[in-house]
Amino acid sequence: MSGTRSLVPFVLAACAALAPVLVPAGPRADDTSTKEPSAMSLGAFSVSLTVRDLAASRDFYEKLGFAVAGGEFEQNWLILRNGTTTIGLFQGMFERNMMTFNPGWGPQAQPLDGPFEDVRAIQARLQDRGLELTVTADPDSDGPAHLMLADPDGNPILLDQHVPKPGS
Repeated sequence: MSGTRSLVPFVLAACAALAPVLVPAGPRADDTSTKEPSAMSLGAFSVSLTVRDLAASRDFYEKLGFAVAGGEFEQNWLILRNGTTTIGLFQGMFERNMMTFNPGWGPQAQPLDGPFEDVRAIQARLQDRGLELTVTADPDSDGPAHLMLADPDGNPILLDQHVPKPGS
């Protein structure tokens, strides 16, 4: 077994473990600030994996119990799901694996019935907190939009909103 394949379960577990860090429940024990962070609702979570061979990756993850839930094989991307766990396989689209959040979507990649925090509002909050964004959404737009940032170790994070701004 190659070293890359043996890291996949670790990467998936690590990303799942990091999700609560991005949406804090309250002050951390080591937080010395007097300002209590307010939680952000980032939307549905998935891991977007960069793959060399889409068919081979699909076959591999199907053996782990994942099933194709969306995407376009001819466009080199698929979405796979196993229970509440979602992964995206992307051939030739991204340089690195990344954590992906979809504001306005529930865990089954369906638009939410009620209100949600728009990606442009999240963007403003992230910038107010001093985070550097590598890609920004047009704050004056009201359709689907996305932003990107990287964590302190350079791991990319994508917030990709596929639905219009609430109320538009």
